Amino acid sequence: MIKTDIIIIGAGPVGLFTVFEAGLLKLKCHLIDALPIPGGQCAEIYPKKPIYDIPGYPSIQASVLVDKLMEQIKPFSPGFTLGETADTLEKDNNGNFKVTTTQGTVHTAPIVAIAGGLGVFKPRKPPIENLHTLEKKYIHYIVKEPSIFDKKNIVISGGGDSALDWALYFAKNYAASVKLIHRSDNFRAHNDSVQKALNYAKEGKIEMILNSEVYSVDEKEDNIFLNVRSKNKETQNIKCDNWLPLFGLSPKIGPIGNWGLEIEKNAIKVNNSTDYSTNVDGIFAIGDVNTYDGKLKLILCGFHEAAIMVQSAFKKIHPEKNNVLKYTTVTGIKGF
Repeated sequence: MIKTDIIIIGAGPVGLFTVFEAGLLKLKCHLIDALPIPGGQCAEIYPKKPIYDIPGYPSIQASVLVDKLMEQIKPFSPGFTLGETADTLEKDNNGNFKVTTTQGTVHTAPIVAIAGGLGVFKPRKPPIENLHTLEKKYIHYIVKEPSIFDKKNIVISGGGDSALDWALYFAKNYAASVKLIHRSDNFRAHNDSVQKALNYAKEGKIEMILNSEVYSVDEKEDNIFLNVRSKNKETQNIKCDNWLPLFGLSPKIGPIGNWGLEIEKNAIKVNNSTDYSTNVDGIFAIGDVNTYDGKLKLILCGFHEAAIMVQSAFKKIHPEKNNVLKYTTVTGIKGF
């Protein structure tokens, strides 16, 4: 049995930063993640994607952010159970939680912090029958290594942040040409990204095909042909090397949904007026996995939630102690 102060479900950026904030209070953490490496989506799904809203970094690759966080928490020697999914939760006679993974690894702690991001996720795929025969070779729902698209003619479908971000990225790097297909003329991405994409379209760096969607795909001589139909029923056939339908991820909360927590629209309800606690005393939820009025799904916000949460965790673990906030510029960073 693995004993610790805080069991953290999810080893993404928010889970990793929780280790740092807890370490400042001399609280020990152990992280559980279904992925085989730390970093969550930043490591597994878009390691090369640039992130622009991390304070102090005008731009930082997702994988580099993970590396920096791992370096930051190294003095606190956290434990990891990777490649295993947190499955069941019980409370023992001492009031501690016992979390058992699908592989049978048992962890116990007085506090559980759920930082599982979007939970168990799968890419949203367009409803086209023969997609599975063309996947891996031509069709990609996630961009892990941008260099494989070097000098390729690519088509991206979608109107959210992921589609716009990668369209802009490939217009500057690697791709021979970039086309962006979106079923509307309104985008769901950040205004800055939308404006940049529109500017690129005017400059001929991105070809936009709006109010349209791909309805079928054919393969011929190491190329795929996308059959595209507009809202006014006009059709066109587009030849390309690769198609990237980037419609986002379909998240599922997974086994955590059976832990007696209050769930709303596949997210865990928390009390954001205090400490991001759930309806179960001793269990907190931080990052994209939680929900409350005014919630913003940003890594930055998850970092804030982690900092607040560990203060309450300390009080529950050490009710006899009076914790006084001290700035790290004064105390420095000391491991255990």
